Amino acid sequence: MNEVSASEYSAETSREEAKASASPKAGAKERNGGIDALRAAVTLLVVFHHTAITYGAAGAWYYKEILPSRSLSSLLLTLFAAANQAWFMGLFFLLAGYYTPPALNRHGTAGFVRERLIRLGIPLVFYFLILHPLTVALALTARELSFVRVFAWLWSNGKFDPGPLWFAEALLIFTAVWLGWRGIRKPEKTAKLAFPSDRVLLAAALVTGAVAFLLRLVWPVGVNVAFLQLGYFASYIVLFAAGCAAADQKWLEQIPEDLKRRWVRIAWLAFPVLPIVAVLARAAPWLHGPPEGGFNLQALVYAFWEPFVAWGFILGLLTFFQRRFAQLRGIWPTLARRAFLIYIIHPPVVVGVALVWRDVAAPALVKFLVTGSLACALCYVIAGVSLRIPAVARIV
Repeated sequence: MNEVSASEYSAETSREEAKASASPKAGAKERNGGIDALRAAVTLLVVFHHTAITYGAAGAWYYKEILPSRSLSSLLLTLFAAANQAWFMGLFFLLAGYYTPPALNRHGTAGFVRERLIRLGIPLVFYFLILHPLTVALALTARELSFVRVFAWLWSNGKFDPGPLWFAEALLIFTAVWLGWRGIRKPEKTAKLAFPSDRVLLAAALVTGAVAFLLRLVWPVGVNVAFLQLGYFASYIVLFAAGCAAADQKWLEQIPEDLKRRWVRIAWLAFPVLPIVAVLARAAPWLHGPPEGGFNLQALVYAFWEPFVAWGFILGLLTFFQRRFAQLRGIWPTLARRAFLIYIIHPPVVVGVALVWRDVAAPALVKFLVTGSLACALCYVIAGVSLRIPAVARIV
């Protein structure tokens, strides 16, 4: 057997993965480089998001080395996580909706359902049964508990959870509802429509904020129903539906520059409102109340803050990435191909990297940057190795 240099192997691997990402299975006929690059970049942001919670940001996560506090690093990481939460999962739902009608047209109803169950259902079950208990058991080794015993206890007591694959669960539900709606309302070919106006976007933001506020009266942020945080679902539903509506018109690929500029400006003007209200709440009794939900001003501000930040960030990033990445080159085709698998496997990797140097004294922000960077690199490598397995490549 001839020896192959590391550089030759790496180049060959990259070429094969680039071909795979451009294959009909990946929907290349319906995709563009900028959107795939954005999806890949935001996947890495998800890794850093969960790393932030590890080192002091507010939120739920498997392993917290530093608990949230009023320290500067904790406040900065919490703001980072809150800003991400306002838009990044919404962006994933928008893109999922955008590629749903073309996928149905390409596969037909039976083929589309089968493809969704394979691509979303199998990873969901795998995470639920394997990666979740593995990650919990790994995290609890920090408390000197046996990995094997914890893993076995979780299995014997049925303690399972989809973790970040709640996204796949939600997408399966959204897709089923969309198929049902499409079956009732037979789609008709419509004339080319202009991109939604400022008034439409404003109305969508106001409705989304109002519904989020009402949902959080019953299900505050942090409360799960069937593993789903329904308090966030107002924007997820709106953005998934918007993606489906945008598909035939290809709106995401023709965002008006002046409209984008206005909404980016709105997002940056809205962005400091939430931290300002949080600071004022410490001194103003009339602002007291949990922002996660309830009949109080902080919760109201938070609910409306999210869509106004999200619309601008999403429109701005879609425009920027499509201009910057008309065609994917270098590492980007490979990263785009590996993105979904990175999303699936990142929890045990983030926890593992953090545990390796938990006894090393370092500032929280330094640990956040180092752990997040190493976790991204390891996920990238592990995903690449995993995709060499034909069964894995067929699924993701």
